[in-house]
Amino acid sequence: MKKVLLIEDEKNMSKFIQLELQRESFSVTIAAEGNTGLQYALAEEWDVILLDIMLPGLDGLEICRRVRASKKCTPIIMLSARDSVSERINGLDCGADDYLPKPFAIEELLARMRVVFRRQQGATVHMEHEMDRLPLMSYLDLSLDPNTRIVSRAGLPIELTKREYALLQMFLSNTNRVLDRETLLDQVWGFEAAVDTNVVDVYVRYLRRKIDYPGESSYIQTMRGIGYVMRK
Repeated sequence: MKKVLLIEDEKNMSKFIQLELQRESFSVTIAAEGNTGLQYALAEEWDVILLDIMLPGLDGLEICRRVRASKKCTPIIMLSARDSVSERINGLDCGADDYLPKPFAIEELLARMRVVFRRQQGATVHMEHEMDRLPLMSYLDLSLDPNTRIVSRAGLPIELTKREYALLQMFLSNTNRVLDRETLLDQVWGFEAAVDTNVVDVYVRYLRRKIDYPGESSYIQTMRGIGYVMRK
């Protein structure tokens, strides 16, 4: 059940909106005065705030500004008999998500609420997606994006095979750390891999050809008798 805070001083209007929203399964809390409305708005989390502009105490514009200062994402829909373009602009500039002039049909209010809910849901999904993204792996000008599997050096893309990619990922996860051939074989080919450790040397050679510049020292250094390390 979505929670609605209605800040409205006209009793008939607020009762009408409350009954109509309750029919649509919303939980509605009413504040009939500006200061009280601000306290309610800041004290709890709301799915939407319906805010009249002309209120006793604090007016709706000031309430909107103060709520926005601490709650960036809570949807706010302004309700007002003031219908001029300048009034609408003022309301939106204060941080409102929408502005609905009075009188209005309850169906339009519900439609506008659905719009802000969809917008909020989209923003939440986007945020969750960004939080799920894995961090970029890099060493000097060499980078690997585990989300897109794009590898590049100095901004130029590098095409790698699946095994080369896994090997590079292993080196980037352990920069300046010496990795012996057995560790690389276990991590990249798997414990059950029926291959000799010499295959590591072969694939390191393949990888060097793709990530290094001709004539320059390799990012992957050989530690004789041990293995390899990524360092300049």
